[in-house]
Amino acid sequence: MTIDEQLAYLAKGTTEIIRENELRAKLEKSAATGKPLRVKLGADPTAPDIHLGHTVVIRKLRAFQELGHIAIFLIGDFTGMIGDPSGKSTTRPQLTRDEINANAETYRQQIFKLLDPEKTIIDFNSRWMDTMGSAGFMRLAGHVTVRQILERDDFAQRLEENRPLALHEVMYPLVMAYDSVALEADVELGGTDQKFNLLMGRNLQREYGQESQVVMIMPLLEGTDGVQKMSKSLGNYIGINEPPQEIFGKVMSISDDLMWRYYELGTDLSPSAIATLRESTNGGQRNPRDVKADLARRIVADFYSESDARKAEDEFNARFRDKQAPEVVEERALQSGAWKLPKLLVELGLVSSVAEARRTIEQGGVYVDGERRSQNDFEVNLTSERSFLIQVGKRRFVRVGGKSAADLRG
Repeated sequence: MTIDEQLAYLAKGTTEIIRENELRAKLEKSAATGKPLRVKLGADPTAPDIHLGHTVVIRKLRAFQELGHIAIFLIGDFTGMIGDPSGKSTTRPQLTRDEINANAETYRQQIFKLLDPEKTIIDFNSRWMDTMGSAGFMRLAGHVTVRQILERDDFAQRLEENRPLALHEVMYPLVMAYDSVALEADVELGGTDQKFNLLMGRNLQREYGQESQVVMIMPLLEGTDGVQKMSKSLGNYIGINEPPQEIFGKVMSISDDLMWRYYELGTDLSPSAIATLRESTNGGQRNPRDVKADLARRIVADFYSESDARKAEDEFNARFRDKQAPEVVEERALQSGAWKLPKLLVELGLVSSVAEARRTIEQGGVYVDGERRSQNDFEVNLTSERSFLIQVGKRRFVRVGGKSAADLRG
């Protein structure tokens, strides 16, 4: 690739590159000298599973790897014991070294679903932090002011609201920044919630006489609810170590609008290919369900194999189209037309009120033809030519079709 082509390839999906002209200069120097860039991605192993949201930045690390650069996956076994305060209004509970080490081992296994193990450096920030000592840490702390730390929005907000802000939390950005010094990183990757920490890495490298790293910031992927960022604690996550059938089913549960976000951030499909696919779907040439099934197959295949993806799709179809519904299902006919899902549930007697319908939909307990629908504005277009299997919870099923007002009166 030319430098321009490399920049375009690496910029896909990013929200911000600080600074792009510096990245260009680093790529040009790398090409001229044959010395690859050192690209760092850090992750604190505070939970055992890597989910699809984490893979947004891991894919970016793989992109650099594919261009011949050094991919460094840094496991924050030291910072993990502090707990990243980014975006938190309360202090995280601190984990023990044993808990961190157990989670770190699962990270080592999971990242190679995307990264080339022979071309990836795995490091641990305890390697330098455990040996720094108290005197060394005091010298490190001398490179940053209290004012700089308190410029961080979530720290300032906690102080303003008289919420506790522990001293070890204040030290977190400094320790994370020092990782870039220890690794002599040329580029660091992270999500939008990490911007303060990443920029501190740039500043601290200058303090230590190093050339500042380029910061590449990626968006946070929304969870399956389409509202909050993907998080295991919120239950809206897709774990990459989950069984293929579970991954496939979770992808199929997202809204039609959200699937384009997953295409952009959760696959390697080019922006132009995604735009073409979206245009054909919006124009009616492609069925959104089929496009979503394509997405689910791609994601499963990334973490398992093509055959596993096809098998997961077959099992999904068999489960939701054939086996999950009982042999005898109540059949109803309502007036043809577009029905908002909450009103349809009430009309069918599956819930007692619109309020209950909305709660049930938001909690993920409503399926239309086997697909979970978590949006209250979702419409079911009833016609005489097609019926829909509506499911609430595990045991309540109704198949409903449309009829004209005259037929219903008759």
